[in-house]
Amino acid sequence: MSKEEIFEAFKQLKVLVIGDVMIDRYLVGKVERISPEAPVPIVNLERQDNRLGGAANVALNLKALGATPFLCSVIGMDKAATTFQQLMKEEGLPNEGILEEESRITTVKTRVLAKNQQLLRFDSEMTTSINETVTQRFIQHIQTLIDTQKIDVVLFQDYNKGVLVPQLITKMIDFCNRKNIPTAVDPKRENFFTYKNITLFKPNLKEVSDALDYTINPNEQRDLEKAAKAINARLNNAFTLITLSEKGMYLDNHEERVIIPTQPRHIADVCGAGDTVISVAALGLALGISMKLTCQLANLAGGIVCESVGVVPVNMAKLMQEFKVLN
Repeated sequence: MSKEEIFEAFKQLKVLVIGDVMIDRYLVGKVERISPEAPVPIVNLERQDNRLGGAANVALNLKALGATPFLCSVIGMDKAATTFQQLMKEEGLPNEGILEEESRITTVKTRVLAKNQQLLRFDSEMTTSINETVTQRFIQHIQTLIDTQKIDVVLFQDYNKGVLVPQLITKMIDFCNRKNIPTAVDPKRENFFTYKNITLFKPNLKEVSDALDYTINPNEQRDLEKAAKAINARLNNAFTLITLSEKGMYLDNHEERVIIPTQPRHIADVCGAGDTVISVAALGLALGISMKLTCQLANLAGGIVCESVGVVPVNMAKLMQEFKVLN
């Protein structure tokens, strides 16, 4: 499959995304003086932006890449939920996978910025796990969507906010494996070793170090091979992809072990880069193309979003341009 054909094939894919969603809120203004009340800057507020975040940003990336995403999550029945549903509508994302639950609140991460510098962040969230009743209803809802929409790949986006509970993770991976649907996850620490028999496991270096409880030198391929082997022994996953921040990423598929370096860039903000990487990786997984080529594309995509301030989906035109000239 040529590089041009890969992007065309993305348009035929249906991806189901399960995970924690949130609103990324940005309060943007100017700072011209320090408060006389305390040694803090006074921000003269100019605008407020609300954006889809968390697993919803993964859905936006998939849409930007041409695929059709189906986002599945549990939110509250509050004012933020109304805002979230409106943002979904504005972005043209189907919302049949979103369950509203009175016992939950909708996560909102608010960042205060001036001159593209983040001064403060405050979060409104609930991180307790969804209860047994909600879990069972959610599982049935997801399984119905997978069957009716003929999903090509299922992606778990875990932010430890309580939606991805062990029972749901285990049942959904088993369900997908029985139907020969590939699965991918961007994990967090709490459920790190719950994703047994997942197809693609994509942690970052810090998450791997925390989970294995030893320091990993990203410049030493032996350290990365050791870590990937330890992960595979616990999870029985087909592919391990460890993102290494400015060092790039490490791919281990048992037959091929390689470090894929980043391209030189002007980095403005690393927020959301992981969402972009897992989005591209999941699409490549669904197409069955070379995982090394998939990772090269994901690496480019993650770098591109780092050139913008805030959580944003990948620029498809720029990604295609850079991928075409990649050796």
